[in-house]
Amino acid sequence: MRRDERGVLDDETTAGTATTPGTATTAGTATTGGRDEVFQVEEHGIDPIPDAERHGSAKDVFWVWFGSNLTFTYVINGALAVAFGLSFWQATAVVVIGGLSFLAIGAAGLGGVRTGTATLVLSRAAFGPRGNRPAGALNWVVSIGYTIVNTVVGTLALEAFLAALGWSGGAAPRALALAVTLALTFAISYWGHATVQFAERWMAYVLAAGFGVLVVLLVPGADTSAPATGPGAAGWSLAFVVMLAGPFSYLPMPADYTRYLPRATSLRAVTVSGALGGFLSSVALGVAGVAAATRTDMTDAVAGAESLLPGWFRPVFLALVLGGSVTNSVITLYSSGLNLQVLGVPWSRARALAVSAAVTAAGSLGALFLTDFTTSLLSFLSLLIIVFAPWGGVFLADMVLRRCRYDADALHRTGPGGAYWYRAGWHPAGLAALLAGGLFAALTCDSALWTGPLVAPLGGADLTLLGAPVAALVYVLLARRTATPHPAA
Repeated sequence: MRRDERGVLDDETTAGTATTPGTATTAGTATTGGRDEVFQVEEHGIDPIPDAERHGSAKDVFWVWFGSNLTFTYVINGALAVAFGLSFWQATAVVVIGGLSFLAIGAAGLGGVRTGTATLVLSRAAFGPRGNRPAGALNWVVSIGYTIVNTVVGTLALEAFLAALGWSGGAAPRALALAVTLALTFAISYWGHATVQFAERWMAYVLAAGFGVLVVLLVPGADTSAPATGPGAAGWSLAFVVMLAGPFSYLPMPADYTRYLPRATSLRAVTVSGALGGFLSSVALGVAGVAAATRTDMTDAVAGAESLLPGWFRPVFLALVLGGSVTNSVITLYSSGLNLQVLGVPWSRARALAVSAAVTAAGSLGALFLTDFTTSLLSFLSLLIIVFAPWGGVFLADMVLRRCRYDADALHRTGPGGAYWYRAGWHPAGLAALLAGGLFAALTCDSALWTGPLVAPLGGADLTLLGAPVAALVYVLLARRTATPHPAA
């Protein structure tokens, strides 16, 4: 069966039917099958990756999550934890606990190894092909939002670099900085999976060295004896929300980067590799942000951190901020193209990606020229969990109930029939659990844009994160009979 222009298999095609063999390689090495080559446009979309074209090993997952999380955003998050009133050691504990959440991210990629397809295709098992679309649309919106956040951070860093060279004032330097940041992000994402893995690994080598120096320059001078300023329930809960917003935002993506791995790849190794990669980078940079916030005003995090650095390192620092924003934006932008295919956009992955890139450009323009970025960032992160916590709870609960064994053919049936069609394409248990978790999250959310009615009775605590276990529990209770492992998987 031939793949159509969108890269989507016909509903009657079984998983792994597409042929044209390729040669197994390590990440970043071109295959002879012409399907997953560095600096060549990837042909596959959400269609299952044939066994003959699979390659790589679990360590490739480490580099994806390690490289993509070498981003200055975690420095900002660590600084915010101190701003909420936590001491150095309290904020550091929050950073470490937040890093441990990458265990869920690593595990969420296991379905990609088993089925060779994207995360938002796998979530059809939890919500049904039609029921998957509303949540898929929200996931696309939020993934684009995170791409905008990182694009803005990179743009501001490049603008500061241009100012240091003597070009400052007016909109021209900022506009050029934005154009360069977007061009780097779009080019890597457009080429596709092999180029994304290649770029994440090699940029990680450079960024890890540079950010390592940053950590050495910031952490030793931290005021570890400064007491907490009475954070209370509100400060603690907001610190956790900010630290966990990043990892939770990745939940719709992990299988996108494991779907090329051979079926025989150890699932435990995939989980541990992904978790370790995200943990190391997010915790190291988060602690650096905590340390910086005990020494200076981090309201403008880039300027605040820069003020603590020796003059010789400041140009390097700005380059690190730019590079980190690109590595993080690349994976979110790449996944957004697959997301649009899941939503039914009748284009190839590469063409669909252009839509995401255009929306990212428009949003970045607004964030840079029309709104206060710090306020927008905090508001955005605090609202993310309303979407991702319950969605992630349902998805992970479904994966556990099925023991990560799916009917790969049925996942790609978007018409009547198949194991996941349920009631006219909607899975009542999944949707009920999502609504229950979302309602709980909305009622307990404390954001600049929305404050739930239960926040005040709870002493100002933001319990949005608990939307995940609430949704998972409801799903387990409702779907114990429908969410069963596929016997042939």
